[in-house]
Amino acid sequence: MLRPFHLGWQGPGGSGARARKLVSDVVSLTSEEADEEYARVLHDFEERHWQTEQLFEERYRQIESMLNLDGSALSIRRKRLIGAYFCHEYTYAAAALMNPSIVPHPDQTGMSGGAVRFVMSLRAVGEGHISSIVFREGIALPDGAFDLWPQSHFATAMLPDDSLTVCEGEDCAVTLHRHMESTLSNSVIFPVTEQQRGGLEDLRLVRFDHGGGDYEWIGTYTAYSGSAIRSELLRTRDFRSIVLEPIFGRAGRNKGMALFPQKIGGQYCMVGRQDGKNLFLLRSDSLDRWDDDGVLLMEPEFPWEFVQIGNCGSPILTDEGWLLLTHGVGAMRKYALGCALLDRDDPSKVIARSSKPLLTAIDADRFGYVPNVVYTCGALLVEDQLLVPYGISDSAVGFATTSVRELLARMDSTR
Repeated sequence: MLRPFHLGWQGPGGSGARARKLVSDVVSLTSEEADEEYARVLHDFEERHWQTEQLFEERYRQIESMLNLDGSALSIRRKRLIGAYFCHEYTYAAAALMNPSIVPHPDQTGMSGGAVRFVMSLRAVGEGHISSIVFREGIALPDGAFDLWPQSHFATAMLPDDSLTVCEGEDCAVTLHRHMESTLSNSVIFPVTEQQRGGLEDLRLVRFDHGGGDYEWIGTYTAYSGSAIRSELLRTRDFRSIVLEPIFGRAGRNKGMALFPQKIGGQYCMVGRQDGKNLFLLRSDSLDRWDDDGVLLMEPEFPWEFVQIGNCGSPILTDEGWLLLTHGVGAMRKYALGCALLDRDDPSKVIARSSKPLLTAIDADRFGYVPNVVYTCGALLVEDQLLVPYGISDSAVGFATTSVRELLARMDSTR
């Protein structure tokens, strides 16, 4: 995709001298030289991107504003050429693609026979090991079958709307909007704040029920600054306008938090790994503040999870209780998936858990950017069938299907 190219002047304390010199060099070209260079740029890049010339022009307007330039004497063609010098191609999933999450789509128009339209998020890693959030849409059927919607070769970044920034300073909630002509499957969320500049990692999406048919799609993810981590929230009702906001409180300093899809006992609940090894149940009266140290929920108990355990997305409500997918890390840092069943009314009570892994990397799935890893950030329940997208050694995504009945049969009672 086409992205802004940042020179050193945009860093803290940058003077802008290098950028001004670059603009000056382009302006100094004769009309013939500028036309020739712009024709070369279009020949190389126009067919590789969506609305390429409009993006060049938009990038020029950003540069004009940042450097306080007077572009009144410049032609549109010259402005677009300047914009091209401040852009570059970026392959957002060149290094890795992994850790999917999946939820029902806000738009279920036309669905019948138990079919569910879904939104799947993924963590994509590109140049510089920067993680971004990408999406795919599709339809899941009660028999376990599914289809992914087509994805074009063009992608666009979701853009911040400065007029809808909730506060001032580093702990702001930032609103992004999808390009009005872009599908969700062709939209990417890149880091937009200082805390996120190292990447947005492992989004765990859930459709949260506020009651009375009022649903909000909420995701927890890790914002990495390059030196420190913090949990943050993604909030939306339509996946067109999206708010990214910090999680405040002691618990927000940790990774891997997963929100229950509804309040329990009048409070919000999350499952998190607060000590890097064990799973805890957290409660809060506010979605964006988590000061609770939590109660210990599960510790590693079996060889395949002796190193550490964690959640694999938000708990899923079933007739028998809350179904929680888990991951465990064993010898040779091999990741595997398991599950547990929590009490419906008091999820601090573990009813049953799997003593053997449900899914583990074997054969070709062991090879990739990070070998010997299978990992998911959420599954989708369609009637009795569970659709589980999962990362394969951080290099691809696979899909597994099973029934709740089969999972329950694989678990051993803890009572």
